[in-house]
Amino acid sequence: MDFSTLESWGYLAVAFFAFGGSLFIVAAAGVFSFMGHMDLTIALTIATISNYLGDMFLFYLGKYQKKEIQPYFAKHKRKIALATLIMRKYGIWAIFIQKFLYGIKTLVPLSMALSKYDFKKFGFYNIFASIVFILTIGLSAYYSSEFIISVFSYIKVNPWIAPLILFSIIGMVWLVMENMTKKKK
Repeated sequence: MDFSTLESWGYLAVAFFAFGGSLFIVAAAGVFSFMGHMDLTIALTIATISNYLGDMFLFYLGKYQKKEIQPYFAKHKRKIALATLIMRKYGIWAIFIQKFLYGIKTLVPLSMALSKYDFKKFGFYNIFASIVFILTIGLSAYYSSEFIISVFSYIKVNPWIAPLILFSIIGMVWLVMENMTKKKK
């Protein structure tokens, strides 16, 4: 791979950010593929593999490095409890659901590992969950690229809208997470 091209750096970015579960980079790969800057099949394959490995890494940390990671999650007890409830309520579907939920997507693999869920079983279902997640986001972005590009063109003309949208999304995610993890009286 020639790293003097923007395309090569794009694939590297897809691999790096998909490892962490970023749906935005997968959507961006879909749009860039539509524009002809990336190959859709290669980008989505890289994203799927990287996303799978990211969740397997988190599961490994929860399973075998429990004592080392516990201090980092001391402030997130309610979110871990929510992830555990999702896991208990939905079973293996929690592996699929967590891919789409910001705020707890890193906690579900950890809580599954802490609850002594089978490593091989998690790995097996995680393959399909990664495929579904990447194809859903990547193909949705690819097929709605004209609309996405027109929105970004509008934002380019009216730059004040970008921070408004960004803070609205951040606020909405924060409010949802606060409500989901709030103590019930």
